[in-house]
Amino acid sequence: MVKIKICGLKRHEDIQYVNELLPDYIGFVFAKSKRQVDLAKAKILGSQLDKGIKKVGVFVNEDVKQVKKIAKEAYLDVLQFHGDEDESYLAQFNDFTIWKCKSIDISLKNIDEHVMDEINIYPIEGIVLDSSRKGASGGLGQSFNWNLLQRLNIEKKLILAGGLSSENVCEAIEIANPYAVDISSGVETDGVKDFNKIKKFIEKVREQK
Repeated sequence: MVKIKICGLKRHEDIQYVNELLPDYIGFVFAKSKRQVDLAKAKILGSQLDKGIKKVGVFVNEDVKQVKKIAKEAYLDVLQFHGDEDESYLAQFNDFTIWKCKSIDISLKNIDEHVMDEINIYPIEGIVLDSSRKGASGGLGQSFNWNLLQRLNIEKKLILAGGLSSENVCEAIEIANPYAVDISSGVETDGVKDFNKIKKFIEKVREQK
């Protein structure tokens, strides 16, 4: 069954929602973002989280020592990197489960079939494919062309992100066959997590065989 990650949790209400609905993963964003949380908040929220849900920390070009401090003190299960982190940087986290993000422009109609070659040699478990547009990535609420993935040699677990919703996630799963789907803005209303949207999204994913 496809795993589910609800990213960008920052309120006690968000924790209550996921504790009831039980996605597989949740994400705390430590990078600059409207969904950013600091270590203190992540520790408080994480302590209230159902033990069966794994915690993912999202970082962008953060100092290695600071990432390790946050990972240890917030009891993170997965470290997810969205910046320019290279192979040597990622190799410093060999005691952790690592996901690395790569953005795909929503305007692309074709894609270099070797685009994943560098990622495939990285010491990581999963690759997060997110949407970008003219240099801006993440949180766009728009998806790239999932059919482009059929040309890519993806050797890591695929975590599909970018523009997902309860309306399109079934199609996304059918085309991309991901390990997990990752959603944030698609389950929000007026910038905050919406219980009913999360519920509907999770139900749609788990209807898939």
